Amino acid sequence: MSPIRMSRVESGIRTVLAFNEALNRHDIEGMMRLINDDCVFESPDPAPEGSVYAGKEAITHYWQKFFRESPHAQIKIEDISGLGDQCVMRWRYNWTDIDDVEGYVRGVDIINVRDGFICEMLSYVKG
Repeated sequence: MSPIRMSRVESGIRTVLAFNEALNRHDIEGMMRLINDDCVFESPDPAPEGSVYAGKEAITHYWQKFFRESPHAQIKIEDISGLGDQCVMRWRYNWTDIDDVEGYVRGVDIINVRDGFICEMLSYVKG
């Protein structure tokens, strides 16, 4: 019996899940191990167009600032699916601000994975 090969969809979803686990640990190094060198990340802020970060260095700086400003940030995946090299992840971002007030927003990421690495992440927020 031959070994079962993991499909591109399963591989992509596992990569995205591993990225989110590292994000919830605030492990930027672990997150960066899962993106390729020329990855493009479109953040949802500032509204309405967001900002574009290209390459590991720019994306690393984004997440360093993000975690400084939101030290209790957690992303809970509500749903994730894939088609080919693309994953769609519906999520809820929870935080506690500097006045100890809790808040959240919900959104969707469209993530392209190539050869086991995230190469594009487009993030959209409701509200």
